[in-house]
Amino acid sequence: MNVIGWKIKSIVTVFVALFVLVSAAGSFCFVPKDASAQDEALVYVVQVNNVVEKGLLAYMERAFGEAEEAGADHIILEIHTPGGAVDAAGDIGNLMQRTTIPITAFVNTDATSAGAFIALNADTIVMAPTGAMGSAQVVDLEGRAADEKAQSYWKSRMAAAAEAAGRDPIYAIAMVDPSVEIEGLVTDEQLLNFRADEALEHGYAEAIASNLQEVLQFLGLEQARVVEVEITWAEQLARFITHPIVASILLSVASLGLILELYSPGFGVPGILGIVALLLFFFGHTVAGFAGMEAILLFIAGLILIVIEMFMPGFGIFGILGIVAVGASLTLASESVIIGLQNLGIALLLTIVAAAILSRYLHTKGVWSRLVLQEELSTEESRAVLQQKSALVGKTGIALTKLRPSGAVKIDGQRYDVVSDGTMIDRGAKVKVIKVEGPRIVVTEVDDDLEA
Repeated sequence: MNVIGWKIKSIVTVFVALFVLVSAAGSFCFVPKDASAQDEALVYVVQVNNVVEKGLLAYMERAFGEAEEAGADHIILEIHTPGGAVDAAGDIGNLMQRTTIPITAFVNTDATSAGAFIALNADTIVMAPTGAMGSAQVVDLEGRAADEKAQSYWKSRMAAAAEAAGRDPIYAIAMVDPSVEIEGLVTDEQLLNFRADEALEHGYAEAIASNLQEVLQFLGLEQARVVEVEITWAEQLARFITHPIVASILLSVASLGLILELYSPGFGVPGILGIVALLLFFFGHTVAGFAGMEAILLFIAGLILIVIEMFMPGFGIFGILGIVAVGASLTLASESVIIGLQNLGIALLLTIVAAAILSRYLHTKGVWSRLVLQEELSTEESRAVLQQKSALVGKTGIALTKLRPSGAVKIDGQRYDVVSDGTMIDRGAKVKVIKVEGPRIVVTEVDDDLEA
């Protein structure tokens, strides 16, 4: 099997195995209802922790689905979050509004920003004594207040969530708009952030409870069977990987690793790191529900085009199309197109910085010497070098390394960097130069009875 077929088969095999792994991971989390407890009240406890993002949404969709299938009588959201993505919080709010199972939000201990919106979408709110809820102004990635259009939209969502539960919407609006002043609670230019006692006094909480058992007692469900929906290792990994900073780092490692691999003979650590980083990126975004089949197929097509370009030098079109396809697939696999483009931009910047550092410290060593031009040749010197290489056509030599497809050979006592004609050639095999294309020397394996 030639190199192209081998690499394509390997890529397809890895992604098929990845999908099987993701499917199996999701199946481990189902908790069926015990047939012996059909008449017993059933409560599902769902954790809303850390940053609110689409990975959390995927976990909550699974948890709500299990609760509905098991015939749960109540869902308790134990909330402790500093907030997160507005679109993810909006989708979580929609999920909560669609379910017919009563929902209680147990704020233990923080429900700020997007967390406040999630709490307001519950039928009942119970807060820990030291709990806090509010400060829900929309901000950009740099922490600055978003534009008026985004603020207006979010104020309407917060107010609607409060009104749906019979709460005065002015307090929800004050959590978003610092210009809203409420005497005794918040002054002008401040965002409302309820303490537990304040929320209880103003109708934004129905009770104060120190722990989950006290919440169950308040709901009259102290004798209920409680099922805590644990987040799976796959969902935990997905939530970590889909964090914008982590996603950018993975793409940077992938791009730098693959670039180093393209300019080094054989296949080594840089290429392995690059591929692993890409697989982790797609794994996390697939589990989180971002990456669909179209993104993965586009990614594989891009890799195939890049491999074709490696064996068809001078055309360029395959390489360009491959890079565009890979970039488009990574963008489609992200939480949104904007976030995808931001991740690619950050990855490109980090790759440039890393390349500059490597060029400073490694420019005379190993692989990096093949990446960086060590000296400038004049036109006459370049022509002489090309003529010298052209004279190699028809000559035979010995493979010093395994060619798959790039590597090194020895011809007339001199070492040359070459590429094979599309097949893998073992170290020590006899080879023959069949053509020279600019700086590329292309060889093929010859019979053993030929002399080097």
